[in-house]
Amino acid sequence: MKRRTLLALTTSLILATKPLLADGHALTVHPETGEKLAADQTFSYRMLDQFPTLDPALNEETAGFHAIRQMFEALVSQDADGNIVPGVAESWETKDNQTWTFNLRQDAKWSNGDPVTANDFIYAWRRAVSPATASPYAWYIELSSIENAAEILAGEADPETLGAEAVDDYTLRVSLTQPLPFFTSIVTYATFMPVHEATIEAHGSDWTQPGNIVSNGAYVLEDVALNEYWSATKNPEYWDAESVIIEKVTGLIINDVNQALTRYESGEYDMIEPLPAGSFPRLQEERPDEAVSVPRLCSYYYQFNQTDTGHPALQDPNVRRALSLAIDRDIIVDQILQGGQTAAFTFSHAKTAGFVTPEIDYMNMSQADRDAEAQSLLQEAGFGTGGEPLELDLIYNTSENHKQIATVISQMWKQKLGVETTLSNYEWSTYLDIRKAQNFDVARSAWCADYNEASTFLKTMVTDHENNDGKYSNPQVDELMAGFATAEDPQAIYSEVERIIAADMGIAPIYHYANAFLLRADMKGWPYNNAENNWYVKDFYRVAEE
Repeated sequence: MKRRTLLALTTSLILATKPLLADGHALTVHPETGEKLAADQTFSYRMLDQFPTLDPALNEETAGFHAIRQMFEALVSQDADGNIVPGVAESWETKDNQTWTFNLRQDAKWSNGDPVTANDFIYAWRRAVSPATASPYAWYIELSSIENAAEILAGEADPETLGAEAVDDYTLRVSLTQPLPFFTSIVTYATFMPVHEATIEAHGSDWTQPGNIVSNGAYVLEDVALNEYWSATKNPEYWDAESVIIEKVTGLIINDVNQALTRYESGEYDMIEPLPAGSFPRLQEERPDEAVSVPRLCSYYYQFNQTDTGHPALQDPNVRRALSLAIDRDIIVDQILQGGQTAAFTFSHAKTAGFVTPEIDYMNMSQADRDAEAQSLLQEAGFGTGGEPLELDLIYNTSENHKQIATVISQMWKQKLGVETTLSNYEWSTYLDIRKAQNFDVARSAWCADYNEASTFLKTMVTDHENNDGKYSNPQVDELMAGFATAEDPQAIYSEVERIIAADMGIAPIYHYANAFLLRADMKGWPYNNAENNWYVKDFYRVAEE
């Protein structure tokens, strides 16, 4: 599609009427804040990549979750500070953190008018954990410790044995194998959202297509144009539709971050993240009412392929350590990104709730000392000066920011270690397939918290974890992470796991994210204090110009 055509389309997408009160009269002021509302109540944002799926059971990445979160509602949700608040469940209780009872609101409906019941959740969870579905996030059901989830995933039990039962249409009881005090935080994610069984049975894999999809959230899918945009409109059947002010949400897919910024600056849409590397200081000065940087629970890292399909040298922890030590993280966060990101020496984000960053041996070394050790380790391994040449393939998904970081790191490896690096970029879906198949040496990776607790990061380092694409394996890590949920002091486990990963250099942590973005000054309701960056358009509204 030509840009002129897309611009015209975008303009038409953001036209909408004023929100209406229950009596049909136009809503002119915000019912709680008293702010005067704009006539245009739409929200549009930039996306880097096309989401691979809108099926909650099949989603495994951030772009899809942002979209799914607008159209589906879980048992519980999050407020602007990341606290757990009612969703479809208006209340819940547990006496031992092992048996949980959720009381569903009786006015929750699907977009076709059907009631949302406890059985909709049970169907969705059984479907997600069933091997037949091949969900890339089936492990997440097992992580929740629901009874028989592990056995079902292993093919040793039937999905119908999952430890979730409908006491009645509006009461859901969940039984866990062990106490899990943060269970409600886990079930905010897409994998635990309900799906409409009759729709899936009628349409099969096409059930998420516009015109087919039935959802229970504040919005219902209107259109998807592959690699161009997606849009959803307000769902009149949503139980709290009267409080939803934004009438339409649109995501525009713009791969080039510099072009994306230009289009934002021309007024084409309301929010852009991430920003071009290094642009935040300038934008903060030029647009102080729009430029924002807040902590975000994501970690940026490189995975090393430690299988036979990767370079044999990467099976040597000394080689992996040398490559990691040679990365000058301060240059990346202070000179390239400049958006509030911080150098990472642990996988778990420093702002994770309850997590205390342990001392990691190379954390307090000078970069000169790291470089000297890196050179020594690589030479001892038989590579570098006087040894065999080391040539690696580094893959990343298409993004100017990822390209800049990969280019700088490859230069660091070349100058300090003599390593030659081929940079290979792929569009998002292809990149995921290549990474999953271990067809790489080094892979750009990022992990964003599914819930605000350190295990969300460290579980991915377990040997058989679905997202452990480098296939790092250490029996101590596996054993320690098997017991974190019942430990009196999980922090001690997390500290030890971080030290083991650092000693093995199973991955190379690079930086901890900050969410540096631009948001129109007239768009209100953004959850700045939600460190997981879980935003809900149903809470947004646009104020009128003064």
